[in-house]
Amino acid sequence: MRILGIIFLNLIGMLFDSCSAAAMPNIIFILADNLGNGDVKCFNPMTLHRTPNLDRMAAEGMKLTSFYSASGVCTPSRAALMTGCYPRRVNMHISDRGASVLQPVAAKGLHPDEITLAEVLKSAGYATTIIGKWHLGDQLEFLPTRQGFDSYLGIPYSDDMVQAKQPSIWPPLPLMRNDVVIEAPVNLPPITKIYTDAAIQFIEEHREKPFFLYMPQATPGSTLHSFSGEAFAGKSANGAWGDSVEELDWSAGEIFDALKRLKLDENTIVVWTSDNGAPQRQNIPHGSNLPYKGRGYTTSEGGMRMPCIVRWPGKILAGSECRELCSMMDWLPTFAAITGASLPPKKIDGQNILAMLLSEPNPDSKYDDVGFFYYHVKQLQAVRSGPWKLYLPVVMAANSKGKSTSQSMALYHVLDDVSEANEVSKAHPDIVNRLLKLADQARAELGDEEKAGSGQRPAGIVQSPTARRLP
Repeated sequence: MRILGIIFLNLIGMLFDSCSAAAMPNIIFILADNLGNGDVKCFNPMTLHRTPNLDRMAAEGMKLTSFYSASGVCTPSRAALMTGCYPRRVNMHISDRGASVLQPVAAKGLHPDEITLAEVLKSAGYATTIIGKWHLGDQLEFLPTRQGFDSYLGIPYSDDMVQAKQPSIWPPLPLMRNDVVIEAPVNLPPITKIYTDAAIQFIEEHREKPFFLYMPQATPGSTLHSFSGEAFAGKSANGAWGDSVEELDWSAGEIFDALKRLKLDENTIVVWTSDNGAPQRQNIPHGSNLPYKGRGYTTSEGGMRMPCIVRWPGKILAGSECRELCSMMDWLPTFAAITGASLPPKKIDGQNILAMLLSEPNPDSKYDDVGFFYYHVKQLQAVRSGPWKLYLPVVMAANSKGKSTSQSMALYHVLDDVSEANEVSKAHPDIVNRLLKLADQARAELGDEEKAGSGQRPAGIVQSPTARRLP
């Protein structure tokens, strides 16, 4: 099926050979790791650290203020970006070992039959690269160069998945180029600069044809204490976390400077967002999800409602804001529409949000009708439609201390009541009933807990996974 799908997309892609490169916008997608909405000053003026380049990006572009990750943790979130699907549809919502994300030497990965965002853009004539964290499978069959990317430089999973945690199974944390480990254990503090330099080199080398640069950054990261390069260490007013955010802001500024220097600025779409909210660890400086409630790794607004900025000079209105419900799944169909590429033949869940980006009148979100669903690992925990979010009455899985927690049913108008101060389920029984019906439809198609859904597809599985090590 994968071969047929790629052949189909390649045939469509041949239709674009006569198009001039100038007519096809370059696409840069920058994804922070574990950064919350309140970590960027243009979304939270009270944040302690500085983000002047991102603030300028927002002033020159659009802020999406009802933009959601498809999960509160990184593997499912990234699967949604790459496939345009809910993670549960492509069975990337849970690891082969029952964890919430894939771990080193995982037997599981994104199925090779799934058509990725990189493959969609490649079919339209784009050069493609990923520079940064992949986290969709570390076996050769699942690596980025087997999933539509021409090249890869980065770490195949999270920065905290180091050998010391599982010395008999996990290898030293590897830095890879394409399919080969080039450093292990990787030296993490300079990684943002390494990625930034590599990204600028890629832009310079591919400035004559359209390119797709996917840049999933390593920071603020999953380690207990964030890290940054020497030039940023100790420079912010928010400890190591703030240092890493300020370096991310610097990195974005370097990308914009390169685009202007190479005269590519007017023909490049740049998206900047995060995979999930800040974990908000105790007793150390940490990230902020304000004004939203809750922390990363959950289905709270703070865990899944992300800062997102989009800049496309001459196309996207400077200083604009979109409040319509949109998600990480929407970029694949949107970029397909912009480039004229065909969508994957299998069902996806995302919507084309180009009308929203261009500030066209009445660009209604399809999620207003079909619902947007908040899954954590195996469990459906909430649903949103229009301005309303309904937390479902569920018993959540036991935590690391073996304690389970119950979530009561609660309804909030999260478009205006962004901090969820007013619970209004009793005042709106009709809305509650409608959202409960949408939840039932999601359970039937996508599944819930141990019950499979009618629309789920398998993940990839290898029988004898091997560790990624230095040659």
